[in-house]
Amino acid sequence: MRATGRRWAGPPAWALLLLLLPFLLRGAASGSGGTGAPEEPGATGSGAATGARRSVAWTERTMGTYGRVTIVTGDSAAAWPDAELALAALMRVDSLMSNWTSTSEVARLNREAGSAETRVNPEVGVVLEAALRLWHESAGAYDITVEPLVRAWGFLGGPRRVPSDDEVHAAMAHVGAQRVHYRSDTRTLRFDDPETRIDLGGIAKGYAVDVAAESLAAHGVRDALVDLSGNMFALGTPAGQPGWRIGIRDPRDRVPYLARLALTGQGISTSGQYEQFVAVNGKTYGHIMDPRTGRPVQGLIAVTVISPTAMECDGWDTPLFVLGLDEARRRARSLTDLDAILIQPGTGNVDTMWVERTLRDRLILEPAARAFIQVRYF
Repeated sequence: MRATGRRWAGPPAWALLLLLLPFLLRGAASGSGGTGAPEEPGATGSGAATGARRSVAWTERTMGTYGRVTIVTGDSAAAWPDAELALAALMRVDSLMSNWTSTSEVARLNREAGSAETRVNPEVGVVLEAALRLWHESAGAYDITVEPLVRAWGFLGGPRRVPSDDEVHAAMAHVGAQRVHYRSDTRTLRFDDPETRIDLGGIAKGYAVDVAAESLAAHGVRDALVDLSGNMFALGTPAGQPGWRIGIRDPRDRVPYLARLALTGQGISTSGQYEQFVAVNGKTYGHIMDPRTGRPVQGLIAVTVISPTAMECDGWDTPLFVLGLDEARRRARSLTDLDAILIQPGTGNVDTMWVERTLRDRLILEPAARAFIQVRYF
């Protein structure tokens, strides 16, 4: 892992104390829908078996997907309380930052910040500050005010459709993070435009994963994997393995995974147009918007980011996608605490996987993918 010039230091101490609040959660044996599932999730459920250390997973519905906490343990009953607190952390972040409910903190801010300066929940403030910094560092390729555009295309609230040019222009009139003013000293927020809306969906899952991983570490868990729909953080290693082997999904679904990557002590996330799309008159439009144009991004078909925090991974995978191949490679090389994998569509059935050189010894191409993927390093 390369030295980092800037990284998020984790949630404040009070956030970890909140994890001690009683949450009634249900362990489940269903799998995650993530884009980089671990190769062998191990046993599932919250049974009381003891013995050799193995990977035991608990799953809960949250943030519009499934969150999974996998702990390496010889006693699944003893490990369950730690998994319960980590799952509770995911659900708490969902209750604060969801755009799918009118009762979340973000929904309240969207109602109030356009007419008056309003106080911000501390955790939301952490994510909001990171998102605004990312908007500046990505030259606008990442923008939390893109919500009116996402709604215009039907990716939030539905139905999915291709809006008219006039509808796009009308939505763009309210897009632009320069309209958002957050003061970290007073923890207050206001919008210049009463029609501006923020959407933290492009970074909140990563924050939730980091908080859940911090909870596990704080309770003495050394080896675990937190997975929220492909936004992951790896603690330690699985039993008898040098690292968690994470799959890089094939965006064209020719095979389940194109490659495997060993991960420990880092986060990972993937952004791809296969997740949501609308098809009209034979043309497919993905859900990832370029906030500078109001249109879905064309070019790359998947971006995977590895870094010291899941929030940084979740934040950067979208703007690298928006920036396109050449600028994404340049930007990834300039970010010393971040590594990237970029998938460029090719002619016919052969695509190119651009892999940052620092990952060369950690990435293994799947044999089944060799017929339609060429790997290049940058």
